[in-house]
Amino acid sequence: MRRPPSAKSLRALRLVIMDVDGVLTDGGLYYSESGDEGKRFDVRDGQGIVSLHAAGLSTALVTKRSSSVVTRRARELGIGEVHQGVADKRAVVEAILARHGCPPAHACYIGDDLGDLPAMRAVGCSVAVADAVDAVRRAAVWVTRRCGGQGAVREVCDAILAARGRRYLGSEGSVPLRTRTK
Repeated sequence: MRRPPSAKSLRALRLVIMDVDGVLTDGGLYYSESGDEGKRFDVRDGQGIVSLHAAGLSTALVTKRSSSVVTRRARELGIGEVHQGVADKRAVVEAILARHGCPPAHACYIGDDLGDLPAMRAVGCSVAVADAVDAVRRAAVWVTRRCGGQGAVREVCDAILAARGRRYLGSEGSVPLRTRTK
């Protein structure tokens, strides 16, 4: 596993862009008898995203598939940009960077499969979830310890916040991290 970038690099991040299937979900697709689609999201990943927003970072989703479930989850988490049905993820990521006035070095992309490689190359901090395909793990500057849909996004969020000396506790707001003393 590759460890997170330096605290200095993590502090510089302003934008976190994520794939959905295999990153925010475990990659499984659930279909009901009536044909409705379902996805499993980890609530801790969601709290991490909310914490990033509270710390002033922006987030975006870029995914090849389209699903009303993703739209709903993004709305619940306050994710400002949701791009679904995307064939060219790099072009969309570059457009997001331009809209936010964010240099690539200040952006992170979290992916898991081959379609994420071009987007990962467009940012300074490319992250692969632990169960990403080999080529994605090799291309990433950081490989999480956790798998997609099982806390990988929270791991990234927590590292970014820790680098800033902050953590977030729901409605109490952002509070400084304290070191233990004997």
